[in-house]
Amino acid sequence: MNDKIQASFTDIYDKLIGWATSFIENLPNLLVALIVMVIAFYTARFVNKWTVRLASKKIPQDSISKLIGRVSAIIVVSIGLVLALGALDLDKTLNTLLAGAGISGLVIGLALQGTLSNMLAGIILSFRKKIQIGHWIETTGYSGEVVDISLNSLVLKEFDNNLVIIPNKTIIENPLKNFSVTEKMRIAVDCGVSYESDLDQVETLVKEAISSVYQQHDGSEIEVYFKEFGDSSINFVTRFWVNATDAKNRLEAKSVAIMAIKKKFNAHDISIPFPIRTLQFNNSLNLKNINAEEPTFQN
Repeated sequence: MNDKIQASFTDIYDKLIGWATSFIENLPNLLVALIVMVIAFYTARFVNKWTVRLASKKIPQDSISKLIGRVSAIIVVSIGLVLALGALDLDKTLNTLLAGAGISGLVIGLALQGTLSNMLAGIILSFRKKIQIGHWIETTGYSGEVVDISLNSLVLKEFDNNLVIIPNKTIIENPLKNFSVTEKMRIAVDCGVSYESDLDQVETLVKEAISSVYQQHDGSEIEVYFKEFGDSSINFVTRFWVNATDAKNRLEAKSVAIMAIKKKFNAHDISIPFPIRTLQFNNSLNLKNINAEEPTFQN
């Protein structure tokens, strides 16, 4: 019994000695592998910054420059990993890992369909010239300035300074309005005038008011269209062009136009009526004489 126990301890001791000896023998290789990975890490950071700086000079889109820098860094780290495994004499292990990467990739791909879809959509967005950092866009009920396009999401800064993170897949699959693609924008202002107003005069005054604040170029005209007979006014819409690239410019132009129209109407006694409702009673109402004598009471 004692001999068996002694033999077991001897086997364990021999294995520990063998592991220690193997570790000491491979210590130089381990140090070399560690140095290779550290060098690869810092080299990847340098390559990322250098590539982004170089790509920014040739490519106007910052998102594409950042994507190229990230891919370059990943390539450098991958090369460093291969060299480190080679220094540890783990070439066979590397081949085994590469062989199992196919099956693992399939399993991971099925588990991360949403994430991979967002990454692919991010790459597509990075190469789209119609969506760039700094553009003002509107999509899925949100509008704001594009401040970042990453591999997973697009970040919008709304007018109230809140950030909205939208998955890239959502951007690709839904309609998107980009205010910054064109430098001109058509503004529409709705208004109404009383039924007593001269409509020809109203049209002339509206065009004069708009032209005083926004000059039309390239053959563009100020348009005035009467739309309907409203409950208390004749409603119309005026349309004109302004130089605008975001939602704020549109609001400013609309505000300036409304003030100009109101000022013009006031100068020519043109009223903008508020809703009026007339009540008609079929039965006549009996009104008591408010001056009737008050009843007297005797003690």
